[in-house]
Amino acid sequence: MLKPSHVLLASLLASPWVHGQIFQRELGDFDLKLSSAPSRSMAQGLVKPSATGSFHGGLDLTHDSGWYIGQWSPSMGLGESDLEVDSYLGFKRPFDQTLGYEVGMIHYNYPQLAPQDSQEFYGGLTLLGSRFGAAFSQDPNKRNSTLFADLGGNQPFGIGVSIKYTTYQLGNPASVSNGYVSSFNDWSIKFSRPWMGIDLKLIYSDSNLNGSDCSAYSGHNAQCDGLLTFKAEHSFY
Repeated sequence: MLKPSHVLLASLLASPWVHGQIFQRELGDFDLKLSSAPSRSMAQGLVKPSATGSFHGGLDLTHDSGWYIGQWSPSMGLGESDLEVDSYLGFKRPFDQTLGYEVGMIHYNYPQLAPQDSQEFYGGLTLLGSRFGAAFSQDPNKRNSTLFADLGGNQPFGIGVSIKYTTYQLGNPASVSNGYVSSFNDWSIKFSRPWMGIDLKLIYSDSNLNGSDCSAYSGHNAQCDGLLTFKAEHSFY
């Protein structure tokens, strides 16, 4: 049986407006957002992006003091994907108009795969519109450390650039043909630009594993070896 919070999120995702970008409303000192896209960039999709299913969405509640809490589900478990509900709590505050910081934690919950639940702690700085973050997570049998930079404050020709680098330490070394793999790294760089209502994205990803060692790979990227991906996304609502 799903927890009440999971049922609440499921009902939100079934609402007609969930296909829109953001539904926002002020409730006293709180700001409520319901969206089909991650509304908390540092907490959701920035330090540990997940594959997004056909039905996805979440809610975010922010207080004027800077505290916030929310849930995001990149997949409702329909089709070949498993249900995932990510709950997060954090604090975000600007120092001035050019500099700010954010810290928080996320609990990744897989009701159908309970042993795979994990936690992640993250923090970051916002400087002149660009974001620089770090995250540390304890997954089952694996520890991850991630550095991230989103250079949104400086976009030549309107092109956004984001870079991510992650180190993985395996609790149990993985057996490969030439021995064992106890750690590995992966990285990615993404170029994005809006064009005539379409979000164009060009992504290159790679890791330090190759050949038969790729059987030990379980990182963020779609595959172990170098991969160049082009995406064109358009929102109809």
